[in-house]
Amino acid sequence: MPQLNPNPWFPIMLASWLTFSLVIQPKLTAFISTNNPAKTTTTTKTMPWTWPWT
Repeated sequence: MPQLNPNPWFPIMLASWLTFSLVIQPKLTAFISTNNPAKTTTTTKTMPWTWPWT
């Protein structure tokens, strides 16, 4: 069964993870989001649910 032969797929997996780790990941971590979420300190009061069958 060719699926169990790791010979062609293992180097492809290693190359893709090395590409992600060395090239793509530093570019993604250097990205600074311009839309920082605002911190809200307001709390909402929740009301308990009244079950109609009790």
